[in-house]
Amino acid sequence: MVNNLRKSLIALSMSAALVGCAMGPDYQPVDIELSDSWPQQIADANTQLGDWQQWWKQFDDEDLNALVERALDDSLELQLQLQRIEQARAQLGMSSAEFWPSLGGQAEATRTQQPAVLLPAEFGGGTPRNQFTIAGSLSYELDLWGRLRREREASGALLEQSLYGTQAIRLNLVGDVVTTYFNMRALEQQVAVTQSTIDSYQESLDLIQIRYEGGAIDPLSLRQGRAQLEGARAMLPDLQEALQTTQTALAMLVGYTPQEMLSELSFGNTRLTEINVPDALPEMLPSELLQRRPDVRAAEAYMVAANAQIGAAQASRFPSLNLSAMLGTTALNIDNLFASGTETWSVGGNLAGPLLDFGRGRLRVESAEAASAQAQTQYQQAVLSALRDTRDALTMHYYAQQRVDAIRRQTDAINETLELAELQYEAGAIGYFELLDAQREQLNAELNLTQALSQRFVASANLFKAMGGGWDGEGVYLPGP
Repeated sequence: MVNNLRKSLIALSMSAALVGCAMGPDYQPVDIELSDSWPQQIADANTQLGDWQQWWKQFDDEDLNALVERALDDSLELQLQLQRIEQARAQLGMSSAEFWPSLGGQAEATRTQQPAVLLPAEFGGGTPRNQFTIAGSLSYELDLWGRLRREREASGALLEQSLYGTQAIRLNLVGDVVTTYFNMRALEQQVAVTQSTIDSYQESLDLIQIRYEGGAIDPLSLRQGRAQLEGARAMLPDLQEALQTTQTALAMLVGYTPQEMLSELSFGNTRLTEINVPDALPEMLPSELLQRRPDVRAAEAYMVAANAQIGAAQASRFPSLNLSAMLGTTALNIDNLFASGTETWSVGGNLAGPLLDFGRGRLRVESAEAASAQAQTQYQQAVLSALRDTRDALTMHYYAQQRVDAIRRQTDAINETLELAELQYEAGAIGYFELLDAQREQLNAELNLTQALSQRFVASANLFKAMGGGWDGEGVYLPGP
């Protein structure tokens, strides 16, 4: 009996080796023609920077580094994506397990009695009797049409999509933390400049009040000084409100607890002007960008999965062959279970498939083909979005520094004008209105310079993000079945 079973199992293995090719189209990468260079007007900003895996450290800000590390550790959005990876990994394991036989076991004990009118007494009729069985079973589905292989291919691609998607979320998270941090530092600087200006206006108004009481100036100058002071004070609440909301947004991004959210938020004492601006940035050709962007790789992985589902849908329209084997022992007395002559075994096969499904199988194939077409369109959209983001980021980075330089020159000129206006006012050469106008220009220039510096930092962060910074770009290793 054992020899017969062994021969049967060998036959099953040979049948499995003869399984045909997988149905459905094999995946073919989408060929997208890209230029070998960026436009000349923005290519000047594209210089080599070596290692930029932890690109946010190029700003040389310990407060920023600590916030990014905390965001990567405590972000709920990132934790959710990691949980999705585990789900996709388990699904891949299930698809891989389908290639192997299922081995089961059973133990059964029954006590029955057949009526004597149906079964003669000499054969046990009318008398209760026991029956004990111990058996092991083996079942295996031959992947004749490649359905299991296509399903495993789809599961593997979906796992890759989850992994690449996690890297995309991680990149977006770091980018959001960095840009929100710079916006917060800019608002802190603007609040500080406005508060310092208010204090300066207050001192000037006190002097004007003394001169007015001494009859040295007219009431108009006094009222103009008060209007100047109140105008500066009116700007402060909007800036403080924007600062508070930006701090709250940053706290959410880095994963603050509810208790921390309700307490006073503190993100260190770094000033915007103390942060280092990276002079060099990643060098990358447009054709290399598609391998660096995790969102593009995720879209491609989803395209692979959708293509594999076509083959799985096509294979499901054909019959499936399931092989089975059983080996056990049966006895009327438990003590005789493994005695000679109690063995029982069986080997069989089952071929089953749809005969008339009223078009269900065909519609499943059409649905899979439509889903594959959608995946290709989504991939093309991801490529265009990546190119647009990078082009815009290069453009923003190129002009951000020019804007900073221009506003800095403007600020220097306005400061010199203010110094001259103060001297002329003290000498009586100009009126107080001209001095107030120079002071207003100086405040606006300082605020604009702070905003321009912030945009310069954000432009660098956006360029790192657009080029897939912080990710090594390597593929995902998927073991075979």
